[in-house]
Amino acid sequence: MRVASYNIHKAVGLDRRRDPERVLRVLGELRADVAALQEADQRFFGRASVLPREMLADHGWQVAGVNVRPRSLGWHGNAILVREGLDVRHAEPLWLDALEPRGAVLTEIETAGGPVRIVGMHLDLSGLVRVKQLRGLIELLSHRAPMPTVMMGDTNDWNRGRRDAMASLPPHLSQVPCGPSFHTRRPLLKLDRIIVDRSWRVRDCGVHVSALSRRASDHLPIWADLGRS
Repeated sequence: MRVASYNIHKAVGLDRRRDPERVLRVLGELRADVAALQEADQRFFGRASVLPREMLADHGWQVAGVNVRPRSLGWHGNAILVREGLDVRHAEPLWLDALEPRGAVLTEIETAGGPVRIVGMHLDLSGLVRVKQLRGLIELLSHRAPMPTVMMGDTNDWNRGRRDAMASLPPHLSQVPCGPSFHTRRPLLKLDRIIVDRSWRVRDCGVHVSALSRRASDHLPIWADLGRS
C-alpha cells in the first residue's frame, strides 16, 4: 500500500495562484492509495474545501468524510483521501489541545490484507504543544481495537531536545525516513512525517519532487510504500 502526506497550502502555489487541478495532478503523480492532506480547507467562508468534490471524484478519489462541516473535506483543514475501490469503514474528527485551532482525522479502511487505520494530523507551531498533541493521539489510539496504523501529516517538528515531538515516540512506533519537504524552493526541514507501527515493513519512501510539485504548494509531498511485517 502506498500512503502519502501533503500540505497543499489551500491549493495556493508559489505563483500565488489557487489551482486545485494542479494539486490533484500532483496527487496523481504520487499514485497513492491513501493521502492525508493538510490545509485542504479555506480558513473562512464556512471552511469550504479548496478541492471540489466533483473534481476529486473525476480523479478517482473518495473522501473519508467526518461530517463536521458540510462544505469541508475534513476537520481543521485535515482530510483523508482514499482511492476508489477501497472501502471506508469509519471516519471521525479528533480534537487536539492547541494554542490555535487544530485537529486531526482518523479513518479505517478495508484493504485486501484486512483493515487499516490512518490518522491525518497537522500539529501546533509550539514545540511543547506539539509533543503534548502527539502523545495525546498515541494515547487515544492505545484504547482502540488493535489494527495496523499509519499516522502522517505536517508535524511542524524541527526542534531538538524536549520540544522534539519525534523523540517522544514510544518503541512500537517509528518514523519513516522520507526526507526534507519544506520549503519547496529549498527543502531543508523534515516537517512532514509518516509514522508507522510494527505491523508495517517500509519497502520504499521519499519526497516527491516534480515540475508540478515544485510550484503547487510551499510543501513537497512525502510518500511510503508499506507492506505487512
